[in-house]
Amino acid sequence: MNAVCYVLLILAAGVSLISPYLVPVSLLLINLLTLLIYGADKLAARKSWRRIPETTLLLFGLLGGWAGALAGQQLFRHKTQKQPFRTRFMLSIAANIAAVLLALWLGYGR
Repeated sequence: MNAVCYVLLILAAGVSLISPYLVPVSLLLINLLTLLIYGADKLAARKSWRRIPETTLLLFGLLGGWAGALAGQQLFRHKTQKQPFRTRFMLSIAANIAAVLLALWLGYGR
């Protein structure tokens, strides 16, 4: 299941690169994919199947999918109470926002 997540991430990156709207398409795809993997992990938890590692969930959030992760957590009632995951998740959101602000400050969008 974990390998499938990364293959889908690579495919989403490829689609984003050929789009004329790189940033919006990238963010849309990573958030949609993150939402889906939270749902898949919740289903796996209920069925006692192989789970998606927390590091993968955190990485997808760190790469910009944190809004999809927040939506998935609420929609599927998944990973909303578990510590220290919640702390690491909030730190990944802060790191993503800091990276975006740094990129804007350095003039990446120019």
